[in-house]
Formats: sequence, structure tokens, C-alpha cells
Amino acid sequence: MDIEAFRQMVAKNPNGFLGRYGLGNKILQEKGSYEEAATHLKVAVQLDPVHVASHFALGRALIGLNKSDEAKSALRAGIDAALSGRSNGGVDLVPEMQALLRTLP
Repeated sequence: MDIEAFRQMVAKNPNGFLGRYGLGNKILQEKGSYEEAATHLKVAVQLDPVHVASHFALGRALIGLNKSDEAKSALRAGIDAALSGRSNGGVDLVPEMQALLRTLP
């Protein structure tokens, strides 16, 4: 799906997890607009606090905004969700998230 399709999903259902995560992740990957991506990804992690990829994407967006402390919290929450067994997957993202954490001041 393209960014516009995700924007339409969010417009129709502002509290829909898939639209928020998809839009935030697409914006992060394709536009590098950290502020806009973080806005949508913050909603996504509120809607589904154990979705590991949302935490990972949010962490990357926050790093782009030079918000290291918030990024650390997002990454740690994602790692915790994956390793605790509360999430449906995401364990494969843990090494990359841990490596990213080690780069933060």
C-alpha cells in the first residue's frame, strides 16, 4: 500500500492500529519525516502495546528527532514485549533493537 492509502485508512478509522502503524512506518521509510511518523507510531503503540515492530519503528523515528531517552523507552518496551512472550512474534527484531540501543548516549 502507498502512503495515501494509509492516510485514507487513518481518516476513516483514526483508532485503527493497522492504519496508524502502516502510515507511520511508510512515512519513516519513504519520506524520512520523523515527526509525522512518530505521531502515528505513538498512537500505534498505544493501540497495541505488544506489537514489536511498532516500537522499533517508533524508536527509529525518535532517534531521528534526537529524542534518545524516548527512543530508549520505545526500544526497551519492544524488546520486553518480544522476550516476555506477550507479542505474536517480533523476537527476530530483538538483536537489531538491542544493537540500536547500544548506539544511544
